[in-house]
Amino acid sequence: MLRFWSILVLLAAPAPAAMAQQPADDPSANPGRPTVSTPATLTPVGYLQFETGYLYANHSPEFSSQSSFNEVMKLTVVPRIQLLVSSGPFAHSRVNGVATNGAGGVTLGAQGVVYAGEGARPTVALSYFRQVYGGDTPDLDIGSAKNSAIVLFSADVKGFHYDTNYLFNEVIEGAVHRAQFGQTLSIAHPLAGKFGMAGEIWHFTQPFLRGHCVGSLWTVNYNASKTLVFDAGFNRGLTSSSTRWEVFAGFTYLLPHRLLRR
Repeated sequence: MLRFWSILVLLAAPAPAAMAQQPADDPSANPGRPTVSTPATLTPVGYLQFETGYLYANHSPEFSSQSSFNEVMKLTVVPRIQLLVSSGPFAHSRVNGVATNGAGGVTLGAQGVVYAGEGARPTVALSYFRQVYGGDTPDLDIGSAKNSAIVLFSADVKGFHYDTNYLFNEVIEGAVHRAQFGQTLSIAHPLAGKFGMAGEIWHFTQPFLRGHCVGSLWTVNYNASKTLVFDAGFNRGLTSSSTRWEVFAGFTYLLPHRLLRR
């Protein structure tokens, strides 16, 4: 962790050109939801972004069905550093015919841009997350990581935008610690008017099940304004230990008032 934060401190001193790229008075949201992939690019400096969603899932290794809400808050404090908080405030689960209510975990993290690309040259970033509360509800097929390090790439190629992540997680069950690895690739393209769509393929190892979960995710988004984006879609699990179906909807909202001064 000390090495990671040392790298972020070095990245916090951006070149003047990087600072010039930040919009002064016309910020735009940079949604990370609803794909598993996270963009390597950051939100506008000084503005708080909320990513709020609802998820319904069924036929998962730990439950028969679950309805849950999720929230991610992002704040870019300098042009190359972003702070994140992820939480699951409520979940209603059904396991073996028994219904329960509870809360998901809370995770704190930071993301730093290593290389700011443009066009087909990818932006490269590193991020680290630490779970500070494990929650009391069953997990999805991916599980929940105690510690997570991610390498992120994002670029635009011939009208398409892609985000790809490579994840290195520590997962814990009882007193046993295991390594988990994941890979994601999402590709997005604008549609007519204010609509857009994205498709994604993702994979995670399941060290305690000695299996693999793989999913194919599809989503449509509506850009109501530069600061408000709605989304809806579904994910289909492709292996026997994957959550079979997930249906989701939500929105990304960037507060239009700067919280941090330049």
